[in-house]
Amino acid sequence: MSEPVSDKVSPLSGREYRRVAVRVWDLPLRLFHWVLVAAVAALIISGNVGGLWIDRHGQIGLLVLGLLVFRLVWGVIGSTYARFAAFVPTPGRLRAYLKGEWNGLGHNPLGALSVFALLGVLALQVVTGLFTTDDIAFQGPLYPLVGKDLSDTLTGLHRLLGNVLLALIGLHVAAIIFYQVVMKKNLVKPMLTGIAEAPEALNEPLRGGGWKAALVAVALAVAAVIGVTALAPAPPEPPPAGAVPDW
Repeated sequence: MSEPVSDKVSPLSGREYRRVAVRVWDLPLRLFHWVLVAAVAALIISGNVGGLWIDRHGQIGLLVLGLLVFRLVWGVIGSTYARFAAFVPTPGRLRAYLKGEWNGLGHNPLGALSVFALLGVLALQVVTGLFTTDDIAFQGPLYPLVGKDLSDTLTGLHRLLGNVLLALIGLHVAAIIFYQVVMKKNLVKPMLTGIAEAPEALNEPLRGGGWKAALVAVALAVAAVIGVTALAPAPPEPPPAGAVPDW
């Protein structure tokens, strides 16, 4: 899809170029993005509220685990601009972007740094959360596999990473606002519609992905969640009748 939109001057290079509407983000990636946004918001709320919500916090954490596995797979077999190879922020790409010489679709090199940072911290959050305990009402599904000392260390790391995640989310939102206000570029709309405005010379139809690849990614994500829950030791059997005094 490449319908002419208008002429525009690049805010970085000052050069004029012909804008066209280009399909950049596929539906599976967009669904992943917005479900992840909702899940992370729910994690932050439930983690801070605690109490009866802490079990929901653990369940949502497993959902995020599945989402991250999906994204990892989709970064390999997804469509053109969803693939990690398309936006790895190499030093050369970063230098070109800062000089106003980068030309590309999808995530720009600075945006790619943000994406990888967020995914990396979320992955660490999920892994550490599997082994955490609050010493009151919640234990991660894999808590029994590690000793108390290691679990306490991972629980502390989990809380620390929560603050790092909040900082990264703040930077991410600030960057979106900056692009909207200063560079006059809406980054939210393309993630809703899949369509972005881009230089006509860069227009290239999406390749790869498709429903078969999406099914594979979903299947692997579900398998990862089931695998983690299967590793969780079974709860101890209740004591036999009469072993506990009947008060």
